[in-house]
Amino acid sequence: MIDIVSFRTEGLGNSTYLLSFDGLALLVDPQRDIDRFLDRLGEARLRWVAETHVHNDYVSGGLSAARLTGAELLFPAAAAPAFRHTPAFHLEDIVESDVTIRPVHTPGHTPEHTSYVVLVEGQTQAVFSGGSLLVGSAGRSDLLGPERADSLARLQYRSVRRLAELPEETALYPTHGAGSFCTVSEVSAATSTIGQELKANPVLSHRDEESFVRSHLDDLQPYPTYYARMAPINLLRPDPMPSLAAKEVAADTLQPLSTVVDIRAAEDYAAGHFPGSINIPLSDQFGTWFAWLISRDSSPFLVTGGTGETSEALLQLARIGIDEVAGVVTAPGADASVSSRTGRVGDLPADAQLLDVRSPGERDSHAPPGSVHRYLPDLLDGPPADIDQARPVWVMCSSGYRSAIGASILRRQGLDAIPVLDGGVSDL
Repeated sequence: MIDIVSFRTEGLGNSTYLLSFDGLALLVDPQRDIDRFLDRLGEARLRWVAETHVHNDYVSGGLSAARLTGAELLFPAAAAPAFRHTPAFHLEDIVESDVTIRPVHTPGHTPEHTSYVVLVEGQTQAVFSGGSLLVGSAGRSDLLGPERADSLARLQYRSVRRLAELPEETALYPTHGAGSFCTVSEVSAATSTIGQELKANPVLSHRDEESFVRSHLDDLQPYPTYYARMAPINLLRPDPMPSLAAKEVAADTLQPLSTVVDIRAAEDYAAGHFPGSINIPLSDQFGTWFAWLISRDSSPFLVTGGTGETSEALLQLARIGIDEVAGVVTAPGADASVSSRTGRVGDLPADAQLLDVRSPGERDSHAPPGSVHRYLPDLLDGPPADIDQARPVWVMCSSGYRSAIGASILRRQGLDAIPVLDGGVSDL
C-alpha cells in the first residue's frame, strides 16, 4: 500500500508530497529547505524527485535533494533547465519494480507544466497535478504576462479536462492550494479525488473552451512582484539552503536612509519603534509581503524580538531566494524610538477617514460606505489622492495584519495612520 505524506507551507499556500511504496520514495515539488522532507524518509530510498513546473513562487529544492541523495531528478521535458536531469516526456513511463510514474503534459499554468500519475502494480493511485487541476479551481495562466494569458488559458482548458479523464477514484494532490497567489479562485482544501472534482469543481463545468477562458481570466488578482525573479533562478541552478544566520548590529549603526523592517507584533511596534521603519509582523505570510514590498537593492535591517523570530524570518526569506539581510537589530530603547497609535473597530469615530488596503477582489465583495481603497502594495507609490493627509487615516483590511503594514508605510510617508487591529471591514 502506498503512503503519501503532505507538507504544507501555509504562507506560500503550497504543498510538497512524499510518496513511498515498497522501499522506494518519490518527492514532488520540494521547496528549498529539504531537511524536513528527507527526515521523513525512514527506511525508504528516495528514488525520484519530480518537478511539475518551473516555479514562480519559491526557490526549488529539487536539485539539492537529488544531488544529496542520488535520486533521479524528473523535470518537464519542455523546461530544459541548465543542469542535469531526466526529461519527463508526455506518457513516457518511468518504471521501477511495481511503481510506474507516468508524466502527463498539462500546459496552461506554465507552458512546460507536467503532472505525474502514479500507478502501483498497474493500478492508478494518484496524480500530482502541480498548478494544473486544483481542488475547486485551476492554476492561473497569467503569471508569464498578459500577452500569453489567452494562449495559456486555452491550454489549461485542455489540460484540466485531460486530468478529469483519469479514474474517478484517483487521488488528486495539487501543489498550489489555499493561500497561493497561483490559484484562479479561492481553494478550501488541499487534496481531493478526480471524482469529487468532477462533481464540484467549477472549472470542469464549462461546456466549451470560450466560456472556460472568459471565466479563467476574469477578475484575476494582483500577484507578488518577486515572482519575476523565481523562474530564472529555478531554470539556472537554484542554490542549496543557506545557513540561517544574520549578524547582530547595534542600533546606532542605522542611518536615516536605512530600510528597517520591524517584524514584531503590531502592538509591540506601536509601543516603540525606529522612526521610518516598516512593520511587517512575523506570520506565515511574512516572507511573501517582505519580498513584495521591500526592494532587493535596499539591504534591509530586521528588528526582531528574539532569536526564534529571527530564525523563522530568515527561513521564510530563504525559501524565496533572499539569502541575507544587512543585519539584525534588537528592539529599540526609549531614547531611540517613537510610538504610534493603534485602533480597534469600536474606536472608529463617526467621521473616520477610512482606508481599505485589501485586494481588489475583496473590495468588490464588500466596500464600506465612504471608505477609500488602495491595495497594500500600491501604497509604496504614495497615499490615494482623495485622502486628506492633514487628518488621521484609519487603515483596515480583513483581519488587521495588512492594516499594520499599510499604516507603517503611510507613517513613513508622513501621515498619521492608525491600523485597526482587532477586526476587518466585515465587522463594520
